[in-house]
Amino acid sequence: MHFFQDPHHKTVGLMLAASVLWSTGGILIKLIPWNAAFISGMRSLIAGIALFVFIRISGRKIRFNRYSVSTAVFMTGMMFAFVVSNKLTTAANAIVLEYTSPILILVFSAVFLKQKFMRQDITAVAAVFLGISLSFFDHISPGNLAGNCVALLSGVFCAAMYVICGEADMESRVSGIFLSQLLTAAIGIPFAAFDPPKVTLTAVLSLIALGVFQIGISYIFYAMALRDCPPLACSLIGAAEPLLNPLWVFVFNGEAPGVFPLVGGGVVILSVTGWCVWRDRFLAAQQ
Repeated sequence: MHFFQDPHHKTVGLMLAASVLWSTGGILIKLIPWNAAFISGMRSLIAGIALFVFIRISGRKIRFNRYSVSTAVFMTGMMFAFVVSNKLTTAANAIVLEYTSPILILVFSAVFLKQKFMRQDITAVAAVFLGISLSFFDHISPGNLAGNCVALLSGVFCAAMYVICGEADMESRVSGIFLSQLLTAAIGIPFAAFDPPKVTLTAVLSLIALGVFQIGISYIFYAMALRDCPPLACSLIGAAEPLLNPLWVFVFNGEAPGVFPLVGGGVVILSVTGWCVWRDRFLAAQQ
């Protein structure tokens, strides 16, 4: 129990929980035979309702400031860029290029926030990116140049969101995430006019799970984690998300992962675990 009383350890638990919920997106979206933009819009509408309930129950207020608005814009851009990139290039390319975000967090934090990073931070980022790349090595291809560029843009948006959320207070952070869901819903839902959805019980239940758990509750965990955790740490721990996707495919479709995903996953897990242990000791030494 003492492990979870430490704020840094609690942060790790919250980010891992968020990553597990994020990772269910792929398998749940496959169960919904609708237009991708419309799925994103409806998912965000449901997530927005869940987040609004959390804001009201927790006694917080919806803030409109530079942090909340910036978070909303970058988070919306990240979600739509990822959806579009999946249409224009391979899913593996989209995932790997989006997860350049830890590298970009280092750059953005150094340039805009004048933060200094240690050799261990840079090594962990490089190792995590290598591990994710190995996890999808069998499926990475040249792809469509436009799709790869959009996927990289998704990583840029993701990194900017992490950095801005890290600077914001809890109310501004949650407000930004809430506003992003409203913006995404406003953009995505009208796409139903171009491709009317076929409503089924499976699709509806999957959509509710996406909105409430995969986005709503997961981003509450993410916002809470950032109170005691810098953006880079949250981003590295969040790298568990793409590694868990093959697990859900195996559980529900019986498709066993190959050698490269296992090796890549091992590299990420060892890198993040080693970095977290080093960070704990470093912080303890500073006290």
